[in-house]
Amino acid sequence: MNQPTSEKLRWNTADLELFPDNGNRYEIIDGELFVARAPHWKHQKACVRISTALDNWSQTTKFGEVVTAPGIIFGDNDNVIPDVVWVSNERLALLLDEAGHLTAAPELVIEVLSPGNENEKRDRELKLKLYSSRGVKEYWIIDWRKQQVEVYRREQGILKLVATLFNDDELSSPILPEFSCAIAPLFT
Repeated sequence: MNQPTSEKLRWNTADLELFPDNGNRYEIIDGELFVARAPHWKHQKACVRISTALDNWSQTTKFGEVVTAPGIIFGDNDNVIPDVVWVSNERLALLLDEAGHLTAAPELVIEVLSPGNENEKRDRELKLKLYSSRGVKEYWIIDWRKQQVEVYRREQGILKLVATLFNDDELSSPILPEFSCAIAPLFT
Protein backbone atom coordinates (compact mmCIF):
# COMPACT_ATOMS: atom_id res chain seq x y z
CA MET A 1 0.00 0.00 0.00
CA ASN A 2 1.37 3.37 -0.97
CA GLN A 3 1.87 5.80 1.85
CA PRO A 4 1.19 9.47 1.00
CA THR A 5 4.40 11.44 0.96
CA SER A 6 4.41 14.78 2.65
CA GLU A 7 6.13 17.45 0.67
CA LYS A 8 8.04 20.03 2.63
CA LEU A 9 6.57 23.49 2.21
CA ARG A 10 9.06 25.71 0.43
CA TRP A 11 8.81 29.48 0.76
CA ASN A 12 10.00 31.89 -1.91
CA THR A 13 10.61 35.59 -2.33
CA ALA A 14 7.08 36.29 -3.59
CA ASP A 15 5.67 34.87 -0.35
CA LEU A 16 7.34 37.65 1.64
CA GLU A 17 4.78 40.08 0.25
CA LEU A 18 2.08 38.19 2.17
CA PHE A 19 3.48 39.06 5.60
CA PRO A 20 2.51 42.19 7.53
CA ASP A 21 4.93 45.05 8.09
CA ASN A 22 5.01 44.44 11.83
CA GLY A 23 8.65 44.92 12.77
CA ASN A 24 9.56 41.25 12.35
CA ARG A 25 12.31 40.16 9.98
CA TYR A 26 11.32 37.47 7.52
CA GLU A 27 14.12 35.54 5.85
CA ILE A 28 14.15 32.53 3.56
CA ILE A 29 17.09 30.13 3.48
CA ASP A 30 16.85 27.16 1.13
CA GLY A 31 13.08 27.58 1.00
CA GLU A 32 12.67 27.58 4.79
CA LEU A 33 11.04 30.58 6.47
CA PHE A 34 12.68 32.21 9.50
CA VAL A 35 11.04 34.93 11.56
CA ALA A 36 12.99 37.08 13.98
CA ARG A 37 11.73 39.73 16.35
CA ALA A 38 13.36 43.09 16.98
CA PRO A 39 16.85 42.44 18.38
CA HIS A 40 18.17 43.26 21.86
CA TRP A 41 19.49 46.79 22.48
CA LYS A 42 23.10 45.53 22.79
CA HIS A 43 22.71 43.63 19.51
CA GLN A 44 21.71 46.84 17.77
CA LYS A 45 24.49 48.80 19.49
CA ALA A 46 27.10 46.32 18.20
CA CYS A 47 25.64 46.76 14.68
CA VAL A 48 25.91 50.54 14.95
CA ARG A 49 29.48 50.41 16.29
CA ILE A 50 30.86 48.08 13.61
CA SER A 51 28.97 49.84 10.81
CA THR A 52 30.24 53.23 12.04
CA ALA A 53 33.84 51.99 12.04
CA LEU A 54 33.42 50.57 8.53
CA ASP A 55 31.61 53.69 7.31
CA ASN A 56 34.30 56.02 8.65
CA TRP A 57 36.95 53.94 6.90
CA SER A 58 34.87 53.78 3.70
CA GLN A 59 34.31 57.55 3.70
CA THR A 60 38.05 58.10 4.00
CA THR A 61 39.19 55.52 1.46
CA LYS A 62 36.24 55.73 -0.97
CA PHE A 63 36.66 51.95 -1.53
CA GLY A 64 33.04 50.99 -0.94
CA GLU A 65 29.91 51.32 1.16
CA VAL A 66 28.51 49.83 4.34
CA VAL A 67 24.79 49.33 4.99
CA THR A 68 22.85 47.93 7.92
CA ALA A 69 20.07 45.38 7.44
CA PRO A 70 20.04 45.28 3.64
CA GLY A 71 18.05 42.69 1.79
CA ILE A 72 20.06 40.16 -0.20
CA ILE A 73 18.03 38.22 -2.73
CA PHE A 74 20.33 35.39 -3.80
CA GLY A 75 17.48 33.59 -5.51
CA ASP A 76 13.84 32.71 -5.14
CA ASN A 77 14.55 30.39 -2.19
CA ASP A 78 17.34 32.39 -0.52
CA ASN A 79 16.37 35.86 0.68
CA VAL A 80 18.13 37.14 3.81
CA ILE A 81 18.64 40.31 5.82
CA PRO A 82 22.13 40.34 7.34
CA ASP A 83 22.87 42.84 10.10
CA VAL A 84 25.65 44.67 8.21
CA VAL A 85 27.31 44.34 4.80
CA TRP A 86 30.22 46.05 3.11
CA VAL A 87 30.50 46.06 -0.66
CA SER A 88 33.17 47.58 -2.89
CA ASN A 89 32.29 50.33 -5.34
CA GLU A 90 33.26 48.03 -8.21
CA ARG A 91 30.71 45.39 -7.21
CA LEU A 92 27.92 47.60 -5.90
CA ALA A 93 26.48 48.68 -9.25
CA LEU A 94 26.53 45.07 -10.46
CA LEU A 95 24.73 43.72 -7.38
CA LEU A 96 21.80 46.12 -6.94
CA ASP A 97 18.45 45.43 -8.55
CA GLU A 98 15.88 48.11 -9.44
CA ALA A 99 14.30 47.81 -5.98
CA GLY A 100 17.65 48.58 -4.34
CA HIS A 101 18.30 45.05 -3.05
CA LEU A 102 21.54 43.16 -3.41
CA THR A 103 21.19 40.19 -5.74
CA ALA A 104 24.58 38.56 -5.18
CA ALA A 105 27.30 38.38 -2.56
CA PRO A 106 28.90 41.49 -1.11
CA GLU A 107 32.52 41.08 -0.07
CA LEU A 108 31.76 41.22 3.68
CA VAL A 109 28.71 40.09 5.67
CA ILE A 110 28.36 40.63 9.42
CA GLU A 111 25.83 38.96 11.67
CA VAL A 112 25.40 39.86 15.34
CA LEU A 113 24.15 36.84 17.27
CA SER A 114 20.74 36.95 18.88
CA PRO A 115 20.07 34.77 21.93
CA GLY A 116 18.60 31.32 21.44
CA ASN A 117 19.76 28.05 19.91
CA GLU A 118 17.69 28.50 16.74
CA ASN A 119 19.09 32.00 16.13
CA GLU A 120 22.67 30.87 16.71
CA LYS A 121 22.24 27.81 14.50
CA ARG A 122 20.85 29.99 11.71
CA ASP A 123 23.85 32.36 11.81
CA ARG A 124 26.58 29.79 12.55
CA GLU A 125 25.41 27.03 10.24
CA LEU A 126 22.71 27.93 7.70
CA LYS A 127 23.88 31.44 6.87
CA LEU A 128 27.55 30.38 6.98
CA LYS A 129 26.79 27.72 4.35
CA LEU A 130 24.66 30.11 2.30
CA TYR A 131 27.24 32.91 2.32
CA SER A 132 30.00 30.42 1.60
CA SER A 133 28.17 28.90 -1.37
CA ARG A 134 27.27 32.34 -2.76
CA GLY A 135 30.81 33.76 -2.76
CA VAL A 136 31.03 36.05 0.28
CA LYS A 137 34.74 36.72 0.89
CA GLU A 138 34.50 37.34 4.64
CA TYR A 139 31.87 36.64 7.28
CA TRP A 140 32.12 38.09 10.77
CA ILE A 141 29.96 36.79 13.61
CA ILE A 142 29.76 39.20 16.54
CA ASP A 143 28.69 37.80 19.90
CA TRP A 144 27.87 40.71 22.23
CA ARG A 145 27.26 38.40 25.17
CA LYS A 146 30.70 36.76 24.98
CA GLN A 147 32.25 39.99 23.65
CA GLN A 148 34.02 38.29 20.77
CA VAL A 149 34.19 38.35 16.99
CA GLU A 150 34.66 35.24 14.85
CA VAL A 151 36.26 35.91 11.47
CA TYR A 152 35.60 33.54 8.57
CA ARG A 153 37.56 33.98 5.32
CA ARG A 154 37.24 32.33 1.96
CA GLU A 155 39.90 29.65 1.63
CA GLN A 156 39.83 27.09 -1.16
CA GLY A 157 36.33 28.14 -2.14
CA ILE A 158 34.65 28.04 1.30
CA LEU A 159 34.42 30.25 4.38
CA LYS A 160 36.64 28.94 7.18
CA LEU A 161 37.12 30.23 10.72
CA VAL A 162 40.51 31.96 10.79
CA ALA A 163 40.34 33.91 14.07
CA THR A 164 38.32 34.48 17.20
CA LEU A 165 38.99 37.97 18.53
CA PHE A 166 38.44 39.20 22.09
CA ASN A 167 38.34 42.57 23.92
CA ASP A 168 42.10 43.23 23.72
CA ASP A 169 42.30 42.42 19.99
CA GLU A 170 42.08 44.52 16.83
CA LEU A 171 39.95 43.57 13.84
CA SER A 172 41.49 43.96 10.39
CA SER A 173 40.99 42.36 7.01
CA PRO A 174 42.94 41.80 3.78
CA ILE A 175 39.85 42.88 1.80
CA LEU A 176 39.76 46.22 3.68
CA PRO A 177 43.22 47.78 3.25
CA GLU A 178 44.33 49.71 6.36
CA PHE A 179 41.03 49.10 8.16
CA SER A 180 41.44 48.49 11.87
CA CYS A 181 38.90 48.39 14.66
CA ALA A 182 39.42 47.70 18.35
CA ILE A 183 37.09 44.95 19.59
CA ALA A 184 36.33 46.37 23.08
CA PRO A 185 34.43 49.50 21.88
CA LEU A 186 31.99 47.32 19.97
CA PHE A 187 30.53 46.25 23.31
CA THR A 188 30.79 49.32 25.57
